[in-house]
Amino acid sequence: MNFKEKIGTKEEPLVLKTPPLSSEYTMHVGEKDGKEILVCTVKKTVLHYDIRCIDDLYKMLKERGDWMELASKDEKIPTKPDTVEHWARSEDNPIGGWYGLKKGFKGRFGMYIPPLMEALGLAEVTHEKRGNKMRAK
Repeated sequence: MNFKEKIGTKEEPLVLKTPPLSSEYTMHVGEKDGKEILVCTVKKTVLHYDIRCIDDLYKMLKERGDWMELASKDEKIPTKPDTVEHWARSEDNPIGGWYGLKKGFKGRFGMYIPPLMEALGLAEVTHEKRGNKMRAK
C-alpha cells in the first residue's frame, strides 16, 4: 500500500485524534537507523513505531473479519489477550515482537495506530470514552 504521502512529513504531519476523540497528536514518516518509521508526537512525547505495522495490522484484521478491542497500555503494563495492543507486542505477530521502537515508549500502539489506519481508509474505529474497537475496511 502506498500510504506514506498521506501520513506526511515532519514539516507537515498528519493531525489525528485518539479513539475517544479527547486528544490531538501528529504522525509522520521519519527515518531511524536508515529505515523508515512512524513518528508519533503527543504534546512533547515522541513515540516511534515500525512502519510495517500498518500493512501487518491491516492483514491481521482482514483475516479476523470482525471487531477487535484496542486496549491501549503503556509498555510496562501487561496486555489483555486478543486485543490490538497485545498483538502489537506479541511474539506471534509478523515481526515476532514489539512494533514500538523507542525504549520506555513502546506501548500505546492501540491508542495511536488505529486512528492512523482510519485516516488512511484501512479501518473503522469506534469512538467511545473507553473500550474502543477497530476492524479492517
